[in-house]
Amino acid sequence: MSINDARTRQPETVGVNTAARELELRRGEFALAAQLGHIRTTAGATGAGGGRRVSRQEIERLRAAEGFPETLRERVRTVGTAEGAELLSVSPGRFTRLARAGLVAPVSFYLNRYRAVVWLYLADDLRAFAATEPVLLTGRFPEALRAGLDAGEDRRPRNWRGRRVGRLLHESDDPWERAAVAGCVLDPAHLAELVRDPYERAYLTRLRPRLTPAYQESEAARETVRRLVVADDPDEIQWHRAVLGSLLEEARSVRPAPRPDGDGRTRPAPGPPAARETSCGARRGGLLARLRGGRVLLPGRRREDRREERTPAPGTVTRREGPRR
Repeated sequence: MSINDARTRQPETVGVNTAARELELRRGEFALAAQLGHIRTTAGATGAGGGRRVSRQEIERLRAAEGFPETLRERVRTVGTAEGAELLSVSPGRFTRLARAGLVAPVSFYLNRYRAVVWLYLADDLRAFAATEPVLLTGRFPEALRAGLDAGEDRRPRNWRGRRVGRLLHESDDPWERAAVAGCVLDPAHLAELVRDPYERAYLTRLRPRLTPAYQESEAARETVRRLVVADDPDEIQWHRAVLGSLLEEARSVRPAPRPDGDGRTRPAPGPPAARETSCGARRGGLLARLRGGRVLLPGRRREDRREERTPAPGTVTRREGPRR
């Protein structure tokens, strides 16, 4: 290759800012498209701590799609309560009740000037809901839904957390990174109870992903966000504990967490023997199938006594049973 060819040759991957510009997306639109899997990204050269990158082939694929860029923008268009209510042809009050009941799941949120949480929903999700559940758009809510709402139930934070964690699990192939994702919504007390080794906890903390942008405005704003990113429902907590336990078992079989040497420096975790890696890889398909299908291996039991139990994944939008009126 000549020097001129080397200078003019484009890199095989580009950073997210360059990719967003070439795909004619705003930064927030690009981030959401990547989270939803509409844009395939890869980890940077620095691994878990590095930024995501996009291949030239992926950019060319998206730019060649029919209707670019409007079609791609529409797939990540988000709406708030007022516009969402218009899409469903319902009142804003009914839309809020549908969201609190967990029938429509938010994809993101932001804090307004009064530090109140503003939930955002995918326009595509709302159109699909209107097409599949028209009976819930008019008339009285089923009794089971009304009972939960009257008791103050609000499934929006849980559904958002489940959706975000599920996407992060899908993005990573490293078992310790995946364990860190599963544990990132557990409070420190639950994490310490499940992960007793301090070096493992430190490693998970180092790999812990950021679920939201950093809010630096005030301590009150940061506290609001902290409440949203930590699981608080007992069923949800049990789900994430079970998933973390399964992923920890897999991660430990691949390599141990880094531990400090005698001189105080942290040594990197050694790579696994080839045979051990093959064995773990064979099990990983089963683990993925259980996670995607809502099947988890509950921790805290002897191996011979463990059994799979079916538990609905947090963030799964399901309609509760109840009489339709």
